Amino acid sequence: MTLLDVPAQAAQPQQEPARPAGRLYALDGLRLVAALMVALYHYGGRDGDVSRAWGASPRHEFPHLSAAFAYGCLGVQIFFVISGFVICMSGWGRPLRAFFASRAARLYPAYWAAIVLVTLVFALPWVAYKAVSPSDTLVNLTMLQQPAGAERVLGVCWTLWAEVRFYALFALFVVLPGASRRRVVLFCAAWTLMTVVTTASHVEFLRVVVMPEHSMFFIGGIGLYLVHRFGNDATAWGIVAVSFLLGQHYAVAGLVHPPNPHYFSTRSAYVVIAVLALGYAAVAAVATGRTGWATWRWLPLAGALTYPFYLVHEHLGWVVIGALHRGLVIPSYVTFALTLLVMLVLAWALHRFVERRFTPVLRRSLSR
Repeated sequence: MTLLDVPAQAAQPQQEPARPAGRLYALDGLRLVAALMVALYHYGGRDGDVSRAWGASPRHEFPHLSAAFAYGCLGVQIFFVISGFVICMSGWGRPLRAFFASRAARLYPAYWAAIVLVTLVFALPWVAYKAVSPSDTLVNLTMLQQPAGAERVLGVCWTLWAEVRFYALFALFVVLPGASRRRVVLFCAAWTLMTVVTTASHVEFLRVVVMPEHSMFFIGGIGLYLVHRFGNDATAWGIVAVSFLLGQHYAVAGLVHPPNPHYFSTRSAYVVIAVLALGYAAVAAVATGRTGWATWRWLPLAGALTYPFYLVHEHLGWVVIGALHRGLVIPSYVTFALTLLVMLVLAWALHRFVERRFTPVLRRSLSR
């Protein structure tokens, strides 16, 4: 996946041997695990607006777990690995129009609903958080608020901006000319080279396009899809290995800092590397067919809930935490669990009444 997709059937190439297509149920469950990791981080692994919801820093609410929750932000990097895998799978053999229609229809209905929902809730007089300006809210509907310099309605939408840039690059260099193993390998090699060139050059335009802090995780997912599609291959595993070696460097550089009392917590470089390694290993297990036993019927639903849950859990979670913990004086750990449950129920409602109704309509409209 991506944080956006339910894994679909892999299309077969024209003249290249490939494994039989089949639904990857374990990937659905892995997506939800990554989303829950991010939720742990947002609710208990940092200060900021969530501290207003709790009435105190999460370090005081969860003295024994807050340091562990701080590593939940790595769920985003794992999301990007899954996204590289699934976008390569879903884009293979598709014309550009179908690829564009699929991505837009998958992204926007739940996203628009989340923008409207958060804006309405934050506009309520008894809610402590304020909605962004009407002008910025309208810009948010495009999903281009970050490059446009508008304030974000959803804190997590910065990851969607990274996803959109990945889709654009993959569409331009792989989907448009037609996906093949050779073309995908060249794409990964060129993007890897541009990643380190961009880091060395400090050119802002290149940084925006190439995304050096995120690119290696998308590339790692693409490499793992090549392993899944064509079997064990030194080139594909080499792509995965290089992406991990460079990716962990960017993650450590961005998340690890010297001890400082002004920071919420001090992350260990060893733990960051270990969490990323586990994420890669989990996707690799799916890619190599070692998770075929995971066919539980609830896994597709878990995958379907991941994207709407990811969109709404942070900002609306603050409101629920404040209402339960400070309003009803419910203990911290119970509030934490109940908030996750409420957000999962809301995600189900968005999936049932928004995505299932409007995603097919939008896809058909864009495909004509």
